Amino acid sequence: NEIAVMGAEGAANVVFRRQIAASDDPEATRQQLVKEYKAELMHPYYAAERGLVDDVIDPAHTRAVLAAGLAMLRTKTVALPHRKHGNQPA
Repeated sequence: NEIAVMGAEGAANVVFRRQIAASDDPEATRQQLVKEYKAELMHPYYAAERGLVDDVIDPAHTRAVLAAGLAMLRTKTVALPHRKHGNQPA
């Protein structure tokens, strides 16, 4: 799974463009940097560490996690703020 604004190929080309251009073998360097970028930054645990997602769950537990979340919200009530002004006739 990937969580990112753009794919690893595009991101690595932008982030490491100088390093790729300065290399003796730009294509091999680009491929290596893309592989490293994917391994280090393109996984759900990185997003969870940064607070971008609430939780990373095993797909087999999806039903149980959703049921628990909905059960918690079943009794939720939202108190509306007190009205300061009424509708005054003109």
